[in-house]
Amino acid sequence: MASAHPQVKICGITNLADAEAAARLGAWALGMVFYEHSSRRCSPANAQQIAAALRRRVKLCGVFVNAPLELLVATATDLGLSLLQLQGEEGPAYCAEAARRSGARVIKAAQVRDAGDVRELERYHVDFHLLDAGARDVRRAYLRGGTGDTFDWSLISARRSKVPLILSGGLTAENVGEAVAAVHPYAVDTASGTEAAPGRKDQAKLLAFFASARQTPAGPSQIGLPA
Repeated sequence: MASAHPQVKICGITNLADAEAAARLGAWALGMVFYEHSSRRCSPANAQQIAAALRRRVKLCGVFVNAPLELLVATATDLGLSLLQLQGEEGPAYCAEAARRSGARVIKAAQVRDAGDVRELERYHVDFHLLDAGARDVRRAYLRGGTGDTFDWSLISARRSKVPLILSGGLTAENVGEAVAAVHPYAVDTASGTEAAPGRKDQAKLLAFFASARQTPAGPSQIGLPA
């Protein structure tokens, strides 16, 4: 039976200790960032270690930004990734080919500034949509997520897609319950909200985030969707 609470994706994982801690708490997916400009970039060696230890226990998600398709597929195959999170300007054809060639499910992410960004994502017929906050400071736009910023969750009312939704963007133990109640996502995603420093998790924040996320049930339309 599917959980009545949203799944939890912990992103920005860079080391095995943090990965194992998130898995013990019941993470649905662990996100490893393979984007050179990210302060949370996971090294190839650490990614291999995490994948070898945990690929049978959780969904392993690779986060990519406008990566060459050949590199993405090679990385997904080498690590046995089950999810690909595409955080750049990848088009629908790229997403479809990434899924076909890797065998992984695809999460297409969008940075939300207005309702148009929410509607634009609906042309992507992928496995999951992820809504994230756009950087408020244009000088930080290159970060492509993990900024700690939230966005106006009421904009999601413009969404008509049945693709399962993952909510991201500045989620912490303090606001994730409110976010779940407002949006009813399939899953919630956190990076900066559970960190001691970029790429290094705070164990107390992780524990608090899971506790808060599980206090509020997901919406009926999200229950029973694929794990």
